[in-house]
Amino acid sequence: MATSLAHGRRGGQLDRVSALALAALLTLAAPSPAALFFQQRAAACCTATITVRVPDGIGRVYLAGNLPELGPWRADGRALTGAGRERTTTIVVPTGTDFEYKFTLGSWEREALNPSGGVPPNYRLRLERDTAVAHEITSFKREQREYIADWKGSGVLGRLVYWTDVRSKFLSPSRHVEIWLPPGYDSSSGRYPVLYMHDGQNLFDPRIANTGIDWGVDEAVMHLVERGTIPPIIVVGVWSSKERGREYSPWHKAPRYARFLKEELIPRINREFRTLSGPQHTAVMGSSMGGLLSFYLVTHHPDVFGACGCISTHFPLSEAVFAQVFDAVSAPARPDTVAYIARDISPGLRPPRGARYWFDYGSQGLDSAYAPTHATVRAWLRQQGLVEGRDFVVRRYEGADHNEASWRARLEDPLTFLFGAGSR
Repeated sequence: MATSLAHGRRGGQLDRVSALALAALLTLAAPSPAALFFQQRAAACCTATITVRVPDGIGRVYLAGNLPELGPWRADGRALTGAGRERTTTIVVPTGTDFEYKFTLGSWEREALNPSGGVPPNYRLRLERDTAVAHEITSFKREQREYIADWKGSGVLGRLVYWTDVRSKFLSPSRHVEIWLPPGYDSSSGRYPVLYMHDGQNLFDPRIANTGIDWGVDEAVMHLVERGTIPPIIVVGVWSSKERGREYSPWHKAPRYARFLKEELIPRINREFRTLSGPQHTAVMGSSMGGLLSFYLVTHHPDVFGACGCISTHFPLSEAVFAQVFDAVSAPARPDTVAYIARDISPGLRPPRGARYWFDYGSQGLDSAYAPTHATVRAWLRQQGLVEGRDFVVRRYEGADHNEASWRARLEDPLTFLFGAGSR
């Protein structure tokens, strides 16, 4: 299940044209009652009967998937029937539907695991006829607090300190925060630069990470430290909440998120750990909506954050996209389709003096649509006098997708830009 930005419908304009053309054809030649019967019957096919065996003592089990009636991808999309080890449900879809799905105990924190204890890929069915499938699930993810208490079980290099249920007068709900201390921190007296990262649950522990693949931040940092590319750093991972879309959007709750960081979290971090403070020693990084938030923090709060790593940044976000993905209930009647970033740049947005920006994106999946808006940002930064390669980077990674595995694979590049010799 993708964890970054909920994906909207693909090919919407083409679908609209096709629908209008079909309507015209039906007006010219209305089908007979018999033809209508067979059309409706074909549309009703196919039925997928899904059965799953679960361990003894498991409570309610849910089916999550890519169909509209399942959210899509709501963790509690549909409760399976049955109370013993065998649970079942049926799905009716049109012929040719590509159905992807998973099982949970009602939240993505309690997702079904594969026999080796990892998060499996989505199950996939292409439904051309009535189909029955059966699955065997041996375990589900444990409660997150169990993994947090057993942080050493993640195999992390260095030490993790967890602050659970951190409250804020600016944000709700509460959230967990983890602080990664590099090997050698406890035996030294030195101070360290700090990297603040979003979606903290995905950074260090694959048992907690939404897709079962973590960013491997500890391995990437230590590999660069051992090569002498960057100094040891402290990494603070702030977990995302159910309000992620609004909190990470610069045009919605990001100003409140910034106050949480500046007025509450960062002062506490500086009190309790040996940090180097000031924007020259403080960077921020995130992916997708977290890339937007990172860009916002450096651009509008340069007194705290001096550089950002914006990974697979969702610059195409617009009023229309936000309404479709995050705000369906109270969406404007005719939302603006122009990207928010283009609207900001047009009236004269200026980057702060000394700010440094890293932007990247892949060629696959959601990232494949990112080139135009990244080109807009590149042109804007050049017009503002920033030097590409020194003050900012915009890089495309061939074959990379919009997921944790792709971000993990290229993490050393933005880390080098943020903390390498050229950054000081």
